[in-house]
Amino acid sequence: MIGEIDVYGLFIPPLLILAVVAWALSGLLRRTLRAVGFYGWVWHPPLFDLALYVVVLSALTAVSAQFR
Repeated sequence: MIGEIDVYGLFIPPLLILAVVAWALSGLLRRTLRAVGFYGWVWHPPLFDLALYVVVLSALTAVSAQFR
């Protein structure tokens, strides 16, 4: 990973940007899984949502590391 991303003098860590993108993607995935009825099979939906977020964030981090 690079050190920081400079946005008009404000230094932002790349992990923060990836976390925001992962939050948006996991939100879309949660909405899709609810519409399909997948959450009827899930024992603890908030725990599943957290795990989904961590998996999406990990995948984005791995993909971004490949492009550097």
